[in-house]
Amino acid sequence: MNEVLKAIEERRAIRKFKPDMVPQDKIDTIIRAGLYAPSGMGKQSPIIVAITNKAIRDRLSEMNRKIAGRPEGFDPFYGGPVVLAVLADKSIVTHVHDGSLVIGNMMLAAHSLGLGSIWIHRAQQEFECEEGIGILKALGIEGDYEGIGHCVLGYIDGEVPKAAPRKEGRVFYAR
Repeated sequence: MNEVLKAIEERRAIRKFKPDMVPQDKIDTIIRAGLYAPSGMGKQSPIIVAITNKAIRDRLSEMNRKIAGRPEGFDPFYGGPVVLAVLADKSIVTHVHDGSLVIGNMMLAAHSLGLGSIWIHRAQQEFECEEGIGILKALGIEGDYEGIGHCVLGYIDGEVPKAAPRKEGRVFYAR
């Protein structure tokens, strides 16, 4: 089977990561895959904030936990040491779609490199609040960006989940 198609069928959301940091070259390769995602009219509106600093990662995790209404001590990033936050320029009409494609590409790239990943929502709410805006400003990021999602990365701790059976009746042909 073609390697790309194989990766698409085998990749799964991982909800338990080892604490080991991912090497920078692998992070950079995954980011590069995200930067090559298609974008509406070629505008390339998404940006990627690569978070490997544990204090910032933990701060975002706690913000995300509170937004989700999860119990204290819960880590919505499942222990993943790397968070690739994807935001996109709100002025571009396709910004949400563009950012979603970036995350999809990065998740497939992570799988192809032997890493686990999971898409975590609530980036929009995180980066609309004062604390999230402050984190971006401290990193030198200014502009009218919307948080699209987080691609959390790390080494898988345990077994890769099995794929759920594909639902029937989801394809229609207009011939």
